[in-house]
Amino acid sequence: MEPIDLAQFEQLKATGDLPSPKGAALAIIRLTQRDDTSLADLAHAVKADPAFVGRLIKAANTVHAGARRPIASIQNALIVLGVPAVRSMALGFSLLSNFASGSCRNFDYPRFWSRSLAFAVALQALVKHTHAAPPDEAFSVGLLAHIGELALATIFPDDYSRVLAQRREPQAKSLLELEQTAFVMTHDALSAAMMLDWGMPRVFAEPVFHHERPESATFADDPRQHAMLWSLVLAGHVADICLAADAERRAMVPQLLRLGEQLSIAPETLNALCDQVAREWGEWGDILNVRTCAVPLFEDLSKPAPAPPPPGDMAAAGLDANRMRVLVVDDDASMRAILKAMLSGAGHDVYEAVDGRQAFELALEIQPQIMIVDWLMPTMDGIELTRSLRQTKVGRGVYILLLTGLEEDDKLVEAFEAGVDDFMSKPLKPRLLAARLRAGQRVIALQQEVERDREEIRHFAAELAVTNRRLQEVALTDALTGCPNRRYAMERLEQEWAACSRNKRPLTCMAIDIDFFKKINDGHGHDVGDAALKQIAVALKGGLRAQDVIARMGGDEFLVICPDTDLASAAICAERMRKAVESLHMAAGNQQLIGSVSIGLATRDDGMEDADAMIKCADRGLYLAKQRGRNRLATVQAHGATTA
Repeated sequence: MEPIDLAQFEQLKATGDLPSPKGAALAIIRLTQRDDTSLADLAHAVKADPAFVGRLIKAANTVHAGARRPIASIQNALIVLGVPAVRSMALGFSLLSNFASGSCRNFDYPRFWSRSLAFAVALQALVKHTHAAPPDEAFSVGLLAHIGELALATIFPDDYSRVLAQRREPQAKSLLELEQTAFVMTHDALSAAMMLDWGMPRVFAEPVFHHERPESATFADDPRQHAMLWSLVLAGHVADICLAADAERRAMVPQLLRLGEQLSIAPETLNALCDQVAREWGEWGDILNVRTCAVPLFEDLSKPAPAPPPPGDMAAAGLDANRMRVLVVDDDASMRAILKAMLSGAGHDVYEAVDGRQAFELALEIQPQIMIVDWLMPTMDGIELTRSLRQTKVGRGVYILLLTGLEEDDKLVEAFEAGVDDFMSKPLKPRLLAARLRAGQRVIALQQEVERDREEIRHFAAELAVTNRRLQEVALTDALTGCPNRRYAMERLEQEWAACSRNKRPLTCMAIDIDFFKKINDGHGHDVGDAALKQIAVALKGGLRAQDVIARMGGDEFLVICPDTDLASAAICAERMRKAVESLHMAAGNQQLIGSVSIGLATRDDGMEDADAMIKCADRGLYLAKQRGRNRLATVQAHGATTA
């Protein structure tokens, strides 16, 4: 990465004009930077901003889509999202609220936030598919990916307005080039620097810096950052399509599909994903009071545009089921006139080209169903035109009727091998021409039927892909407690292990076991046991910090993953959880049940080969806690075996 000059960035910060969070958002961000902040403390700070409460719960339900019950409480939303995402969302939403307008005349503030919101929703949807980043954090990354533009408009309103005016001039340089000339910095570098300054990981800031010039990145040896980079590029293109004028959107789809190929996303899956983005963009726009607009189904945008009917014939357009678009290609004006009169009289839409080269360009534009092509023409003859068309996706489906005065077998074989469907000898015979056109119509009707079947299959595949994603989310959740399950825990722990290994950050885990849970099941029945398990799970969640992840490993066993946490900080959190369970009031009929948990802690150290080694170390701590009387926490690390 080529970051902005640090001295230059510090000068910008010193002006006090850089966009920054305010009010409740600032309090939330400061709380999330402390190790001893509990979930209750963070929830209390969030409640101070009712608007942020609604946005946070909306974000949690978007991430948790497919769950059995929607998330309705602040605490559950905080658990689902985690501290990094909550911090970033507080930052992003605060900036949106406080910088919705400004004094830079040529900077379109509503459009900037509209595109940023579409970018955020698109990036979140994409990383759910590519697994390039946690979806909850991706939303904020997308929302802030172009924050450097807003910063330049805020700090240098008049100068940046002139830069934006220059960009609109014919043959103008790119915005990045104009910014570099005017300010000796660019908005992409400033965006990355601001994100790093706000504490967002470099794994996000670096792809943000490169995503407008992806060819400059060197992430080939890092699959995660490579996927993040191209997810950003694709999300930006989806956002551009959402904001584009109706007449421009269809031309942007081929690039969309090419970018999808970079991430191995099938076209039907990408269309379904983009439709979801368009819907959620509108929903978020209503919540945030950001301008959005209706977007056609991407499946429809992927289809060829219907050719406009000839001027003056709008009333008749589309009324005849046999009506076709026919392109007549002949250098003889009189022959074109004869064919046009015959075909127009039969109710077809007729287009003309004087040679093969003009016909090729026109065919790609209007996508005719039938072409009547003269063999001999001065520029690109009928055979060469046919070969060229058959090499294109549009041209492969056109029915080509060749007009010729040559009837030698070898010549006709050459024509058919080039891709001609039928031929007709000159001079033309109207009845025979009509018969051959009807034969062509039957072939076209069959092609259309096949295409409809394919569309149904693609639609079914897209629905199936969405269903599979929902099933996958359900498969990662424990049905009884609503906690993530063992499978999710092991995958998440592997991700956190890799991240802390790469970034040299601490990582701690806890193994938790409910004391004497078998006695509850045996003495009061499994219904009471299940109820107790759910209450204890809720108590454990309440004692967590927002960045921690709790998962039910099976039976009465839980695992807690504590990213960016050393052993001492995790012990404070574990003791809070132990006390929360100890203070529970559970009843079985008229009898009060007493609950407690034993907790073993372990933190990653250089002697551990993998995440399994850390779990085994936590299990040894759990065994030690039980040996010493249960209802306590213990670790076999630090200075020998310790207990609390």
